[in-house]
Amino acid sequence: MKAVAYSIKTCEKELLIKANRKKHDITLISNRLTLDTIAYASGKDAVLVFPCDDLSASVLQELRRLGVKYIATRSTGTDNIDLTEAAKLGLKVANIPSYSPESIAEHTVTLILALLRNVIASHNQILGYDFSLNNLVGGTIKDKTVGIIGFGRTGKALAAILKGFGARVLVNDVEDVSTFCKEINAEQVSYNELLANSDIISYHVPLNESTFHMVNERSVSKMKDGVILINVSRGAVFNTKEVYACLQRGKISKIGMDVYEFESNVFFFNHSKRPVQDPLLKALMQHPRVLLTPHQAFLTEEALQIIAEKTIKNLDLWDTGHCVGASCCCAKECLVDHKIAV
Repeated sequence: MKAVAYSIKTCEKELLIKANRKKHDITLISNRLTLDTIAYASGKDAVLVFPCDDLSASVLQELRRLGVKYIATRSTGTDNIDLTEAAKLGLKVANIPSYSPESIAEHTVTLILALLRNVIASHNQILGYDFSLNNLVGGTIKDKTVGIIGFGRTGKALAAILKGFGARVLVNDVEDVSTFCKEINAEQVSYNELLANSDIISYHVPLNESTFHMVNERSVSKMKDGVILINVSRGAVFNTKEVYACLQRGKISKIGMDVYEFESNVFFFNHSKRPVQDPLLKALMQHPRVLLTPHQAFLTEEALQIIAEKTIKNLDLWDTGHCVGASCCCAKECLVDHKIAV
């Protein structure tokens, strides 16, 4: 199979080459897929894409015209792909349903610990040779109530880690996950109960109609004063303007974010020579009670290897005329509807 892989990062190049074992003719390029770069896909059977790539209807139509039949995204999320248009055009779409949920769960805990123990403030302080302690008093995860919204593989991995720290873990999911909760001594509760009782709330949901802007003025008003919010799922799960306003008022004490609602064309790229003109992003970056990372929760050697192997496996299956099974995102009926019970 002939393919072109867009938005290739240095850290994944060799892993993809090794996983491929020269089975497929894959061209690796660092360019982001847009209408301006789509010519690289001419004569290819497949494109291998990343969340920053443009797979809107117009791009998909041009890909189909160029002869592309398959789209394999090197990610779990598919919200950058117009799946309805892809289905109309007969394009096969596959994702990576799961890759090292521990990587994302551990990054979540990293954000929580850094916020609780004022690590960034401490680092900035000692850069000025100020080694005093008065402004660095933190807290522990032990005995905190942590709410996990969305209890898939990552949510489960996070819950297990948090129990090791001695936290009380509350869980909200549309599925009955009470059996697993009992195994680790967590509690499955209603959405509103979780909001009202959690000291820290971490979001692990896909982006869809039910989760878009689920964190807003109204939902935050139901939370404890001084709540800490963590988002490692999708940026638009937060209504960022409203969440920032709640932070400014002190209703939210701290925020850890690995994603940003308006990260398209920003995250995954180096803008050091031409700073991004986004006042809201700048406000978040400069706020002393916000810790923002650039969508790197997945970025471990273990996860990258799994992504490379599963991406090539999807090509193998397509090349032999087989469905990619759990990786199939070709039609609406293949997708799981993760609605949150409010």
